[in-house]
Amino acid sequence: MTMTTAEADKIIADNFAPWVLELGLSVETLGDHRAMLRLPWSQRLAREGGALSGQALMAAADTATVIAVSAARGGYGPMTTVQQSTSFQRAVTGADVLIEAVVTKLGRRMAFADITMTDGSSGELAARASTVYALLS
Repeated sequence: MTMTTAEADKIIADNFAPWVLELGLSVETLGDHRAMLRLPWSQRLAREGGALSGQALMAAADTATVIAVSAARGGYGPMTTVQQSTSFQRAVTGADVLIEAVVTKLGRRMAFADITMTDGSSGELAARASTVYALLS
């Protein structure tokens, strides 16, 4: 069963903390083991110098992983982050960020994903992350 972007947006609305919701993330596309989210540019998320904060990018990567794992499982189930590693490669200033999470392994109890974060204006890679999730049900 393929999940729709509306169902994925509802997962975010129903299961994430208010401060994560304030990021304004939206689900752009879904596949069987992947999700693409958009993090809209906001001056509120910028740090000194005008670049998007790393904390916002890491939260977006974490959220995208939940959606990609949910798509791979055919729906949302409780899960928790076990590990996340992020490498920042270039600053993003004044542009939305596209976050693509790809589930690389889905087991009964664990899921692994690779995430790329791309400057929506230039198409250049801004950051990469890898995540490990414990599946709780």
